[in-house]
Amino acid sequence: MKTLLSDALIINEGQRLRGSVLIEGSDIKAVLYEPEKEEHLRSIADEVVNCQGLYLLPGCIDDQVHFRDPGLTHKADLYSESRAAIAGGITSFMDMPNTKPPTVTLEAWQAKMERAAECSWGNYGFFFGGTNDNIDEIKRVDKHTVPGLKLFLGASTGNMLVDNKETLRRIFGETDLLIATHCEQENIIQSNKAYYTEKFGKNLDIHFHPLIRSEEACYRSSSEAVELADKTNARLHILHISTARELGLFRSDLPLSQKRITAEVCVHHLWFSDSDYALLGNRIKWNPAIKAASDRAALRQAVRNGCIDIVATDHAPHLLTEKEGNVLTAASGGPLVEHSLLLMLELSRMGEFSLEQVVSKMAHQPAELFGIPDRGYIRPGYRADLVLVDPHRPLLVQDGRVLSKCGWSPFDGYSFSHSVRRTYVNGSLAYHDGVLSPTRPVVYPLSFHSIKN
Repeated sequence: MKTLLSDALIINEGQRLRGSVLIEGSDIKAVLYEPEKEEHLRSIADEVVNCQGLYLLPGCIDDQVHFRDPGLTHKADLYSESRAAIAGGITSFMDMPNTKPPTVTLEAWQAKMERAAECSWGNYGFFFGGTNDNIDEIKRVDKHTVPGLKLFLGASTGNMLVDNKETLRRIFGETDLLIATHCEQENIIQSNKAYYTEKFGKNLDIHFHPLIRSEEACYRSSSEAVELADKTNARLHILHISTARELGLFRSDLPLSQKRITAEVCVHHLWFSDSDYALLGNRIKWNPAIKAASDRAALRQAVRNGCIDIVATDHAPHLLTEKEGNVLTAASGGPLVEHSLLLMLELSRMGEFSLEQVVSKMAHQPAELFGIPDRGYIRPGYRADLVLVDPHRPLLVQDGRVLSKCGWSPFDGYSFSHSVRRTYVNGSLAYHDGVLSPTRPVVYPLSFHSIKN
């Protein structure tokens, strides 16, 4: 089957050019920027799709999702959340290990791989989890089959808080895996919690969240991780940076290929600020917490200047009933994959980022950072993971109409100015004008050959 995507505005490799892309089977066969030469492609295509007025982007690669499978599937699973991701233009994802059971043994990791092969709608990879006592298991992991080792340096689900200093030194010094960290210092969080509950009682509302999980808690943990990585020459990737202060730990004067320490920001920290708590309450409770407008402005600037390397989601669904309660009892996290690309395109429309920067941070750089071959770019010979976006057709987000299993969105009632018209996964049309394909596309496990080597 040969499909010609004709006359699109292709956003790719720092350029926007009108052109056409020929898909053959699972791959990109040709990319053409000369309209007068398109007749040959039309003559050999089985299907021609008129893309005039649409953006054509490489499929997004999300390096941080929590699809809750196994063990927490009452609120999300690999099937439901990968379908939501496809509707949002995310064609590849990397899932985190804090499931039940946690992914801290090769047996648990293999079970998730087998589950994804059975039901995922996107290409998949699974982080391996570190604990205080599984370093021998970590050393058995094949670095080409996992995106990296996830360490929770703050409170986490189950036995995944790594707080033993000697263990951390061994992990950083003895593994050649990329180390991805959640950085919030637990003793600072507990001290803040004790202070505010003693002063105001235990029924604290959401406005206390960034005070309890504070800038200092984030910075202290991130700075210690960077210091340890510098000493051991470990390959460190710090997830969901949320404060302006932390940005001083990272470099913007080096290309990604020369960085040993990299940083990710998530879309909710680029969109919301603490002023939104009054309206949205626990719906925007995440760990790390959404902080001040000044932090948000600094994070946006860091995306522009290259200090931040990747934009992701930290998609972490909960049922709305689990989001109820005070700041100490309400669950942290929410669904994001269905609207993260639209959010970034909205920020582009507002002048915060160029279209080229959006594509770089959500497709090109994740592919480069994790060394994912044949994805993340629109190039002949690459897999045909592609997204067609309509910049003139708005999308109104409504609870109950989202694809995430939890059934709600923090953007309920917001109308994004763009919409995803088509998503191709390995050459198969998986999503078209609000409807998923009746058949699951052929998907593959991701392989990794990154700059961590």
